Amino acid sequence: SVSSSFPFSLLSISSRKQRKNTIRDGFEDILEERRNSSDLKYALRCYAPVLYKGVTPCKANMLKNIVLQSDQLRYVINQVSQESGEAPDIIQEEASVILEEMAHRLQISTVRFFAFALSKAFKTLFQHVCVNEEGIQRLQQAIQEHPVVLLPSHRSYMDFLLMSYILYTYDLALPVIAAGMDFMGMKFVGEMLRMSGAFFIRRSFGGDKLYWAVFSEYVKTMLRNGFAPIEFFLEGTRSRTCKSLTPKLGLLNIVIEPFFKGEVFDVNLVPISISYERILEESLYARELLGVPKPKESTSGLLKARRILSEDYGSIHVYFGQPVSVRSLAQGKVNRSTYNLFPRHIPRKPMEETQSFVNDTAYRIVRLQEDNMVLKPWVLMASLLLQNLEGMELSVLTEQTVWLRGLALSYAAFLDWPDHAPTAKVVSSSLALHRGLACVSGGRVSLVVGEPLGPVTPEEALFNRAVSVLSCASYRNQVLHVFLRPAMLAVAMLHLSDEVYNCFSFLWDMFSNDFILCPGDTVQDFEEACYLLVKTGAVQMPQQDIVMTDIGQPTLSFFNGLLEPFLQGYQVVCRYLCEEASEGLTEKQYIPAVRSFHSVLCVFTGNLRCYEVLSSDMQKNALAALLRMDAVRKVKVADQVTLIVNKMAVNSIDDILGKNRMISHINQTQISPSLSLVAVAEDLCRDGLTPSYIR
Repeated sequence: SVSSSFPFSLLSISSRKQRKNTIRDGFEDILEERRNSSDLKYALRCYAPVLYKGVTPCKANMLKNIVLQSDQLRYVINQVSQESGEAPDIIQEEASVILEEMAHRLQISTVRFFAFALSKAFKTLFQHVCVNEEGIQRLQQAIQEHPVVLLPSHRSYMDFLLMSYILYTYDLALPVIAAGMDFMGMKFVGEMLRMSGAFFIRRSFGGDKLYWAVFSEYVKTMLRNGFAPIEFFLEGTRSRTCKSLTPKLGLLNIVIEPFFKGEVFDVNLVPISISYERILEESLYARELLGVPKPKESTSGLLKARRILSEDYGSIHVYFGQPVSVRSLAQGKVNRSTYNLFPRHIPRKPMEETQSFVNDTAYRIVRLQEDNMVLKPWVLMASLLLQNLEGMELSVLTEQTVWLRGLALSYAAFLDWPDHAPTAKVVSSSLALHRGLACVSGGRVSLVVGEPLGPVTPEEALFNRAVSVLSCASYRNQVLHVFLRPAMLAVAMLHLSDEVYNCFSFLWDMFSNDFILCPGDTVQDFEEACYLLVKTGAVQMPQQDIVMTDIGQPTLSFFNGLLEPFLQGYQVVCRYLCEEASEGLTEKQYIPAVRSFHSVLCVFTGNLRCYEVLSSDMQKNALAALLRMDAVRKVKVADQVTLIVNKMAVNSIDDILGKNRMISHINQTQISPSLSLVAVAEDLCRDGLTPSYIR
């Protein structure tokens, strides 16, 4: 029995009506027709999409002229001219060059080429590409009524190609897509992408006022006139971990602003969930997280990647969510009348209530993406295997997968489990598809570790094992949003304190960079966690207590194991900052230093096997949490950012996370620096792969 101080009435939970499981649309496999008809006829068929209010598609040159002649851009050009002392004509020419570099040149002939080529590729790579046709119908209606912004999840380079392919298949208006400058450097392919609707933007603008003005006006012009749906990724980049990333607000601010200024009646935001049964980049992502730099986008690299065409990547599910009306969301939250106090063409910094609204909207959209992610049996199996790194009996894995399936379904997970198929067949099929990650030997299932060509050092063995674990974790991470809230409550009950709500709130704050936790929703999330654990019989809640039931132990233990890598990982970071970090530790040195420290813990003590702390993603998120909690500060000295550690605060956080049950102190200074992952990195250098932390 664990007592707590609850911020709400327990009676509201105990008497709550059963929540209805979300009613979701069914799917249609768009590859089925492609396998039975001509790809050439498909690519050359009549394509006549219905546009917003029947507008005529705008040619690229006309769009550029509208942008360059806009009042907002002219205002900024005059501002920059006054600040720099250069003539407005020179600044105007600079703006024209920026726009020329940025703008798309959508051509239907290029789209048809991609339609043909992608049909061939998709039929080779994937068993099925499934789309919810009801979502397509909703999108078709939305496009005709108001400007539309498509917001897909982002797990693979395949995402934006897949989106255009689906819209072409259903005769919908093709989107214009925000793409990183990296792709523009690809000979031939970069221009092909531009002619299929991509517009290229820098990863960061710095303080370049002119670039921001050109970019924002270009996007807003397309949105105001409804020339095409605008597509971008709220997360800003591909998620290497397959967890949803904290949303970036820049582009969302831009597409919502015309509504605030009364330039459009409404804007429809469409959350889209793209779920891959097997991710094309799975092993590449694991190595990137361990410090091996991302291969530069190039045409030659694309051609070398043709070998993936011999692999089976299972199925893709694409779910087009219910369009979200910005007008409805903003009602009662944003006072738009304040925008009438200034001329529309004068750029203004968003007000605090506007920023709060945009931030809240971004989180809500990502949550909607998560809710409609389709989960395959393998994500459940991966979750179990990662809690049993020594391996599991196949029969036990099968039995526990069935148990976990029931738990996931009771929590309204969107699970794609083959109908009428024996469980043993479902499990064996999943193992066959993911044979690069797990294998069966002597009736036991274990993770596959890459076989070295010769003898390996302990550090190389650690690196190879970490690649295996992180690759598998990318699938477990896909189900975390389903279990996260009850899992945090389980950890608070089993390990941290009698004050359950306070501990839950601490974990909620600590992990808010690792997971999508909507700002201000702590109480709501705690209430949901209590409800779900009560619903599945894991706990009871008499009076002011949370009591684990006789049948609750397996559930709470599983949830504790689910979050254990994150708890351990954050502890390792805390221990490093308290005991090993030098006073002049720079932000740039932080990640390789934590990796080196942890490799020593693993290799020379054997008492810690938290491979996921070697991931740069976890290290960055742990640091972000400590910065937010004022346990670490950043101080800029010259051109470097130094980390100032409040060791008392970090020690306190370490204690809360369970310091005493984990790791013992090691004086790293007594161990040769060569005995770390740096040795592995040097070997990779000899193979032409230079990890960022030793460059």
